[in-house]
Amino acid sequence: MEKLRGACVIGQSGGPTSVINASALGAIETALDEECITKVYGMANGIKGLLEDRLYDLDQEDRDELHLLLHTPSSALGSCRYKLADPDKDDTDYKRILEIFKKYDIRYFFYNGGNDSMDTCNKISKFLLKHGYECRVMGIPKTIDNDLDMTDHCPGYGSAAKYVATTCMEVYRDAAVYGEGSVTVIEVMGRNAGWLTAASALASAQGCGPELIYLPEVPFDLEKFIRDIKEVLAVRKDVMVAVSEGIKDKDGVYISSYFTDTEKDKDAFGHIRMGGLAPNLASYAGARVDARVRGIEFSLLQRCAAHVGSENDVNESYSAGKEAVNAAVSGITDKMVGFERVYNDGVYECRTILVDLEKVANKEKKVPLEWINETGNGLLKPFIDYATPLIQGKNEYPTVNGLPRHANLKYVKPTV
Repeated sequence: MEKLRGACVIGQSGGPTSVINASALGAIETALDEECITKVYGMANGIKGLLEDRLYDLDQEDRDELHLLLHTPSSALGSCRYKLADPDKDDTDYKRILEIFKKYDIRYFFYNGGNDSMDTCNKISKFLLKHGYECRVMGIPKTIDNDLDMTDHCPGYGSAAKYVATTCMEVYRDAAVYGEGSVTVIEVMGRNAGWLTAASALASAQGCGPELIYLPEVPFDLEKFIRDIKEVLAVRKDVMVAVSEGIKDKDGVYISSYFTDTEKDKDAFGHIRMGGLAPNLASYAGARVDARVRGIEFSLLQRCAAHVGSENDVNESYSAGKEAVNAAVSGITDKMVGFERVYNDGVYECRTILVDLEKVANKEKKVPLEWINETGNGLLKPFIDYATPLIQGKNEYPTVNGLPRHANLKYVKPTV
């Protein structure tokens, strides 16, 4: 089959991770070396930049500088949270996208993001097909939430999980120095899926992590929360608690809304903006237990901590971007690159697979209930076995004067 000839465009969307640029690099370097791809463009701020005709000519970047993206955190091309309308109700954005594609002769579209980004890919692909414009559309996954369906795990999760576990171990040591009785409540990202908060159990497995872990998968009760703390305090002076920002009560109400009206603050996709739960839970507990209580929110740190990244995560993220381009060039479209876990003689390996965009768009994979203990406040060995391979290897990054050397791109605008 003759290869489709034309330009490609690559974009990033949603919350950044410490390895999203590794995925972008895998796609960019592979595309730059592919003869049938005539130009490689980057979207400034994802689909929003595409709609506004704000692109970067990545062919103009120095290859050595570009390669530093492998260890540069956050979204180098810029991100967005922009929701495309249902094309059957409003196709304005889609007509504009087609216009831009024709202007630059874009025949390959790669979008690097989470659940909503896969939905964007799916919608664009169907619109282009309906209007007879030949273009290969591929989704490249990323999310520290690890909640994308049809894949064993997601690029970005391993590094964020390693940060959560490592930092929990360090905070655990710090919190216990006075021996006077303390409760430390740590808030970890995770709206509807508790994968990242569950990573704190990796620290617990090492003997210096949370005694209590609460995920959105299990209904949360404030009174049980206090009872659990008191039970631990009865046998030890210091208690660490890890909570997902999205924990809910039995009626599905976010616990964060108990303390403030979070419903008023939503993003473009209608998702409630999370945060601020830890200090509120700490204040609630402080009035009810005989111990010094404090709340800690990991916030953005957990998604940009490339300095404590997982080597496996970096390498797998790069491979996801590379496979997306290779698959598209070979004639495949409407797919997302996923991961399959295999063990050879007991040694973990990760293989790339391709899954239908339609099957993964807007779906969330949650922590299996059988991996959570009966009391709903801890993780079991199957989770430890699942997560441990994902955090392996040290992210060896270049430094200057003892600090990380990040990529500094030129961001050249196209001359078309």
